[in-house]
Amino acid sequence: MNDVIRETVNRLLTRINAISDPGPGFTRPSYSALESQAHDIVIEEAEALGMTVTRDAGLNLFARLPGNDREATPLYIGSHLDTVPMGGAYDGQAGVAGALALVAAFVKSGKKPKTDIVVTVTRAEESVWFPVSFIGSRGLLGRLDPKDLEATRADTGRTLADHMSDLGGDSNAVLKGAGLEPAQFIEFHIEQGPVLDDAKEPFGIVNAIRGGLRYREAVIEGEWAHSGGAPRNTRSDVVFALADLIVKMDDHWGKLLEEGADLSVTVGRIDAATPEHAFAKVPGRLEFCIDLRSDNVAVLDRADALLKDEIAAIEQKRGVVFKLGTQSRSMPTALSQKLGDKIEEAAKSQGLTPRRMRSGGGHDAAAFALAGWDSLMVFIRNWNGSHNPDEAMDPEDLVTAVSVVHKAWS
Repeated sequence: MNDVIRETVNRLLTRINAISDPGPGFTRPSYSALESQAHDIVIEEAEALGMTVTRDAGLNLFARLPGNDREATPLYIGSHLDTVPMGGAYDGQAGVAGALALVAAFVKSGKKPKTDIVVTVTRAEESVWFPVSFIGSRGLLGRLDPKDLEATRADTGRTLADHMSDLGGDSNAVLKGAGLEPAQFIEFHIEQGPVLDDAKEPFGIVNAIRGGLRYREAVIEGEWAHSGGAPRNTRSDVVFALADLIVKMDDHWGKLLEEGADLSVTVGRIDAATPEHAFAKVPGRLEFCIDLRSDNVAVLDRADALLKDEIAAIEQKRGVVFKLGTQSRSMPTALSQKLGDKIEEAAKSQGLTPRRMRSGGGHDAAAFALAGWDSLMVFIRNWNGSHNPDEAMDPEDLVTAVSVVHKAWS
């Protein structure tokens, strides 16, 4: 069985990662032709396994393998195939490859799983392209808003509705969802931190996913001035203003952690290189984004209030104006204890004791959980972080995790 899983995982990863914009790393924008080509590979592989393949209005992909009990709650399992710009070889891809490898293990053995298994490949999970969280999974669950369809893609400036329609989707029908009854969902995914690698453990069971509070298009406006001629007390320097904010938020972050709160603070993009910028100028405009994450809504709200208090003080001190722009949020989400116990029991039968852990990043599994599904993530060990060209994963760790899920559904 493990040979089948291993061969399927390696083949799928190789085939999918051959589809990308030029490197470094791998780039498949959300609702792009490249993302569609990667989905086509899954269709080909699924049909070769005898699966029935369908798509919904948002072009999410479902490939179904019948189980012994057709009336039982099915298992949906998979991930996404879009990437961040210049991302890695495993974020999303590993989850899809693992899902198909699970099906291959059942098909090649000639034994049916307990329930139907539906390999699920979502669209547009990475919100760097459109400023909307979990577009594909929320779309199939009927949880997109009409205004979400007007969001524009970062590299083209065209709307989500336009890109969806270009590829054959139905941007009006997607608001109705795919009409699925709440079921079970499992997502294999590389860990986006060092916990499993430091512990030398192949995989872990994720029991909660952090929520996020983000300002994606924040701006600081000051005054352009001569770098040698403007005295310190007359400057409205936007770079110094952002530096003040970063130092203050780092201090608040540390204090909140000391109190036992869960929080991360990231300033993920800083751009002061407008056409008006020059070496001999005091910078008068700066764009940035800030990303706050926690497993507790109250902590997110507290951090947001601290952010705004510090901004008010810096505006007074520096003579600048902050414009944070639209806030976007995703909710902290508890995942399925029942599914976690099921995976843990199967793991123990194979001599493994996977830890329970939290995900710092958002994932499609959260969208399914918030829609009332039994939803779970299985993290795979990774030693180089994620969303970068150096993502790392030992395929044998994924093989081990897939074999455990196979045991649980046999």
